[in-house]
Amino acid sequence: MKISVITVAYNSSATIETTLDSVQAQGYLDLEYIVIDGGSTDATLDVVRNYPGLVTQLISEPDRGIYDAMNKGVQRATGEVVGILNSDDFYRHSRVLQEVAEAFTADPELEVLMGDVDFVSDEDLQRPVRTYRATDFRPWMFRLGFMPPHPAIFIRKTTYESVGLYKLGYKIAADFDLLVRLLLINRAKYQVTGACWVRMRTGGASTAGWKSNLVSTREMLRSLRENGIFSCLPMLLIRLPVKYIKQVFL
Repeated sequence: MKISVITVAYNSSATIETTLDSVQAQGYLDLEYIVIDGGSTDATLDVVRNYPGLVTQLISEPDRGIYDAMNKGVQRATGEVVGILNSDDFYRHSRVLQEVAEAFTADPELEVLMGDVDFVSDEDLQRPVRTYRATDFRPWMFRLGFMPPHPAIFIRKTTYESVGLYKLGYKIAADFDLLVRLLLINRAKYQVTGACWVRMRTGGASTAGWKSNLVSTREMLRSLRENGIFSCLPMLLIRLPVKYIKQVFL
């Protein structure tokens, strides 16, 4: 099974080598690896070019943000299954893609496969500070602002083609919006594996504190309304104390 992995990057020279190493460590033979760079001005491209046997396509040009870059990668992908691994994320172990291929091969009707994500700090990439699990997720939970961890989700290319790409009008929640369309509106067949596949550095756009939470909450509400799903601001705000309790006490 051909798998396309997409890495989007912009001035990521400090982190992207870990990403590239983790993809290379997969040793997966039928891999298409696409790197979409937003026109970096640091040494990002130099690092990527050190992996000529790994990177199938390298595109470097200005874009309209991270979701525009993701769309470019999805549009270029020719694999049966597509995964997105950002330039500050990396695979947790060397059998991730093999496990993904086995799950999709076992169920030809499976459209979405979900794993878990560990958050780590730059000081220690091997010690998780918290875990983002897909285990208890159900599509109705979108109404409360909960979503499965996007960095550990693999989607069939034909499924992308049926629901469309990431909408560029969102700063943070375009992945939320895509998954709402995919899992709640289109009711795509999904499987939660319970396996931890990705490690993600803290401090990204979706983990940057209360200001980020406010923006994402407003965008989630907009997405749900645009998709005809009932929710309201108090319902979406419920997730914040729940997330805090999980992070601090669990």
